Amino acid sequence: MDADSPASAASGTGPPQGLGLGTFLGVFTPTVLTILGVIMYLRVGWVVGNAGLVGTLTIVALANAITLITSLSLSALSTNMRVGVGGAYYIISRSMGLEIGGALGIPLYLSQTLSLTLYAYGLAESFRIVWPGAPVELLAGIVVIGVVLIAARSTVLALRMQLPIMLLIGLSLVSLFAGVHWGSLKVELSGPWIEGDFWQVFAVFFPAVTGILAGVGLSGDLKDPARSIPRGVLAAVLVGLVVYVAVPLALAHSADAETLRTDPLIWTRVAFAGFLVMPGLWGAILSSAIGSILTAPRTLQALAQDGLLPRALGRTDEETGEPLLALRISGLVALGAVALGDLNLVASVVSMFFLTTYGMLNLACGLEDLVKDVSYRPRIRTPWWLSLLGACGCFVAMFAINPTAFVAAVSIELVIGWTLSRRAMKAAWGDVRTGIWFALARFSMLRLRTARMEPRNWRPHVLVFTADLQRSLGMVRMASRLTLDHGLVTVNTMLVGDLDDHAEAEVLLQRNQQLLAAQGLLAFCEVTSVPDIDSGIVTIAQAHGFGPLASNVVMVGWPGDREGLTHLLVTLRKLVRLEKSTMILRPGSGGPPGPDGDIVVWWKGRESNGDLMLLLARQLTMSEGWGHRRIRLKSIVGSEAEGRELRRTEEAMLEETRIRAEVDIIVRREDDGLPDLLRTHSEGAALVFLGMAVPEAGAEERYADQLARLVAGLPNTILVRNAGPFRGRLV
Repeated sequence: MDADSPASAASGTGPPQGLGLGTFLGVFTPTVLTILGVIMYLRVGWVVGNAGLVGTLTIVALANAITLITSLSLSALSTNMRVGVGGAYYIISRSMGLEIGGALGIPLYLSQTLSLTLYAYGLAESFRIVWPGAPVELLAGIVVIGVVLIAARSTVLALRMQLPIMLLIGLSLVSLFAGVHWGSLKVELSGPWIEGDFWQVFAVFFPAVTGILAGVGLSGDLKDPARSIPRGVLAAVLVGLVVYVAVPLALAHSADAETLRTDPLIWTRVAFAGFLVMPGLWGAILSSAIGSILTAPRTLQALAQDGLLPRALGRTDEETGEPLLALRISGLVALGAVALGDLNLVASVVSMFFLTTYGMLNLACGLEDLVKDVSYRPRIRTPWWLSLLGACGCFVAMFAINPTAFVAAVSIELVIGWTLSRRAMKAAWGDVRTGIWFALARFSMLRLRTARMEPRNWRPHVLVFTADLQRSLGMVRMASRLTLDHGLVTVNTMLVGDLDDHAEAEVLLQRNQQLLAAQGLLAFCEVTSVPDIDSGIVTIAQAHGFGPLASNVVMVGWPGDREGLTHLLVTLRKLVRLEKSTMILRPGSGGPPGPDGDIVVWWKGRESNGDLMLLLARQLTMSEGWGHRRIRLKSIVGSEAEGRELRRTEEAMLEETRIRAEVDIIVRREDDGLPDLLRTHSEGAALVFLGMAVPEAGAEERYADQLARLVAGLPNTILVRNAGPFRGRLV
C-alpha cells in the first residue's frame, strides 16, 4: 500500500514555456499559411491542365494522405513528451537519439534558413508581374533583412502580421469562387498529361502540402505543446485539404486545359475581383518567409542546447526572450544565399530535407508503438503500421520529386549522423532505440551491451518461482499479462538437493515447456537444483539473465503458513539489495474475478511502491481481456482537508503520466480498522495491488502477522515491493 509521494511522481510539470502562445496563433496560423502558399496560386491551374479534374483530385488525395498520416504521427509523439525548443528536431532527437536527431536537425536548420531566401526570391520575382524591370536580387535581399528585423523585434508581432495575410488569402479565395461560372467542366476528367506524367505532376504539387513543420517549429514558445500541436496541425491540414479540393473544382469549371497550363495568373482572370489575387499571393509568400525565420533560429538554439553546436548559439536575449544570436546568423546565411542566383537545385535539396524529417517523424512514431516501451503513452495513438506506411510514402515521394536531390540529401544526413556517432555523445534521456534492440536476437544483444538504459526504457522481466507449474499457471499467465508479451517471463522450478539427486530435472523441464506452449504462454523455463528454497531464490535471482536482459521482478505465490511468509520476508530484504522488485500473488477467497471488477491500487506514499503498482496496473489494462477494467487509485487519509489536497495532487500526477485512473479518497474515522477498510473498499475488485515495506531484521514474524491480517478476505491480491530504477520517479 506504500508508494512515493505523488508530487515526486509527477515530476516534469512546470510553468508554460517561452512566450506562452496558444493553438491558433502559435500553430494553426503559421501552418495553414505555409500550406496555402505560392503553389496554390501559381501551379494548381497547371496541375489541372495536365492531370484533369479526377487526376488532380487523386494527386491531392495522395499528397494529403501522406501529410495527414505524418500529422497523426507528430500528434502522437508530441503528446508523449513535454516538447521543448526545436520543434521537429526536439521530437526526433528525444525519440530516436541525438545522432539521428542531429543528422536531421542540422540540415533541417539550413533548409529552414534557405527557405527564407527562396521565399524572398519568389516574392521579388512576383513583383515583375506588375514591375517587369524589378531588380530581383536587390529586392530579395531587402525582403530578407526586413523579415529578420521584424522577427528580432518580436515573435508575437511577426505572428500577428500573419493575421491580415490570412485575411488577404481568404478574400482571394472568396473572390475566385465568386467568379466561377459553375456550369459544365472545361477540362478532361483525366489527362492529357502533356507536360509530365502522374509522378512528375505529383512532384510539382506535393510541396504545397508540406507545411506542417511551420507550426511545430515554435514548440518552445507554446503554452501547452501537447494540446496545441495536434489541434493546430491537424486543423490546418484539414483546412488545406478542403481548399485544395475546392480550388481545382473551381478552375476546372473556369478555363480549358491549354489556358490552365500556360497562364500562371489564371486566378486574376477568373476571380470576381482580380485585384484581390495579387495581395493574397504576396501575403502567402511573405507569411512563409516569416515562418522560416521564426523556426530556423529555434532549431539552431535546440541544437546548441544539446551540445551539437557551440552553446553560445542557444542563448536568449534577457529582455525579449529571443535567440538573437541564432536569429542574426540565420539572417546572414539567408542573405548570403541570395548571391547564389539560381536556386533551383538548392530548392530541391531543401524539399528533400523537409521530407526526410517527415519520414523520420513517421518512423519514430511507428517504432515507438511497435516496440511497446512502457513509457510510450501518447494521448493520441497512431497505429505503428500507419506511421510506417506514412514513412514509406514520404521516401517514395522524395524519390519521385527528384532522385538526384533525394540521393544528395540522404548522403549528407548519413555523413552528419556518422560524424556525430563518432563523438560518443551522451543524452540525458532514453529513446526508442533501446526498445528496438530487445526485439532483435544476437544483433540486439551486441548493441545492448553499450546502449544507455533509462527509466523510460524499463519493462518488467519477471522471474516466476513455482514448485508445481501445473498449479501455478494462473501466476505465469498474470506475469505474461503484466509484460504485455514484450518483456521476458522466466518460470523457475526449484528442486531441493544436489543436482545428482534429481535425474528427473530434464524430463520436468521438457514437460513444463510443453505445458506452457499448450497454454499459449510465452515464457522461458528453468529447473534448478538448490540446497534450500530461501538461498535458492536469492542465488538464482542474482545470476539470472544475460547482460542487460536480466530479470528485474521476482514473482512468487503466497506461502501457506506463517513460517513460510516469515522466511520469504527475510529473502525480500536480499532481493531489494539486488534491485529486484518483488511480487507476491495471493489468490482471493471469493473465486475468479467478476466481469466488471476494477483494478484497485492502494496508494499510501512512504515506500515508493505506488510507482510500480500503478505502472503494472496500466500494463494489465492493455492486455487481452482486461482492457475494459478501470484502475481505481485508493488512498486512506485522516481528514477531509487532507483528502482534498491529496486528490488534487494525485489527479495532477495521473494527468502528467498519462495513466487513466479514478481517484478514490477514503477518510478514516477513529474507530475504523485498517484491515476492515481495505476489505470494504476492495470488495468486488478483479485485482488488488498492495505495497510492502521491508521489515527490520528480527521483525519479520510481526510483519508477517500484519500482512496476513491486511490481506485476509481480500480478492486476488498482488503485494508489491518496488526496487526498480524509477522509485520516486514515475515514467
